[in-house]
Amino acid sequence: MASGTLLGISGSLRAASFNRKLLREAARLFEPEQFIEADLRLPLYDGDLEEATGIPAKVQVLADQIAASDAVVISGPEYNSAISGVLKNALDWVSRTKNKPWAGKPLAIMSAAAGRTGGARSQFALRHCLVAFRPNLIPGPELMVADASGQFQEDRLINEANLGALTELMAELRVAADLPEI
Repeated sequence: MASGTLLGISGSLRAASFNRKLLREAARLFEPEQFIEADLRLPLYDGDLEEATGIPAKVQVLADQIAASDAVVISGPEYNSAISGVLKNALDWVSRTKNKPWAGKPLAIMSAAAGRTGGARSQFALRHCLVAFRPNLIPGPELMVADASGQFQEDRLINEANLGALTELMAELRVAADLPEI
């Protein structure tokens, strides 16, 4: 039963990244009425730019998408033991917008990475970055897809344990968003 709007945010800009594939699998299991993939091709945060021209239009679109969605899911790689610069930049920009779009927003995080921990350190860092925004962060199940290149076949997640965790995570996210069970 499709219902609600799910916003997917990938911490990777690559069109064929494993984190985009993981987001699309999450959307398939969440069964939203509408799935939107955020565009994080934003200018680097610059206080002088903000002072001179205000919040860039693309940043405001992202903040509005967060506010308007019933739930958000973030999937990001691990870069140098932390979140990607593009994801941190987006969080920094959105924090400058009005109306606190993250406050109370049902949010699930997950990661896909080449390494054996599947992005565990990036999730730790992301949780730390999100605390100030006070979203309704789903505590688990944690989903860290290790050796990501071997976990997908034709854009579908094939590892049963990961698929089971993702199914449960999306069910928990639907409950937090007060949407009907699937």
